[in-house]
Amino acid sequence: MSKFFKNQLTFLLYGLVFWLPVAILLYILFLVFDNAESIGKSILSVAVPDAIIRPGFGILLFIIIVYISGFLLKSTKVGGILSKIPVLGLFFGKGEVITISRLLNMQPCLFLLSPTCISYGWILSEEKVQLGEEKAGFALISVYYPNVPTLVTGSVFAIRKETIMRLGNSSREVIDLLLYAFRSPPYIKFIPWEDESQEEFETRSKFFGLKENPRSIP
Repeated sequence: MSKFFKNQLTFLLYGLVFWLPVAILLYILFLVFDNAESIGKSILSVAVPDAIIRPGFGILLFIIIVYISGFLLKSTKVGGILSKIPVLGLFFGKGEVITISRLLNMQPCLFLLSPTCISYGWILSEEKVQLGEEKAGFALISVYYPNVPTLVTGSVFAIRKETIMRLGNSSREVIDLLLYAFRSPPYIKFIPWEDESQEEFETRSKFFGLKENPRSIP
């Protein structure tokens, strides 16, 4: 019976993860459009006689303003100029945001969050390191560490490459695991880096089984 109730709770949580952001978005849109008509009419009344203003003109003006704003921020230099404003500029950055769709196309991985804690994440990029005028003998990997259950909010960590294990499992399998093990794959599949020998791979894999002292990893 305990397994049955655990499965039902998992279904409930999975549904909540799906519907909660949808409900929040719909609520915000309702508030915006509920006031858009009156705000739009107030703006139009400055330059247009009230007799000409018809129902719906306020919302139409609001949509036009939003469209033009998006066009200017995305397709012109306006967004770049605004992004340089301290603090406020954070809202005008042109970088990509994390979405479930983007996660599905990224490389999942495990990484050592601490000497005894292995965490799931996704690889964003590999960064070369330079020591003065010379290249360092190691690289840093930018890893996205998601918050559960939202997944699309999280942190970006710079992690030594050798403390990251790429996974052969699909991103969908990892997402299901993070959503309180909604589904569990038969195995967690470790795969080596392209420039890693089989011996190096097998030695490094032991640290992700925590069978040896993780502090001794180079």
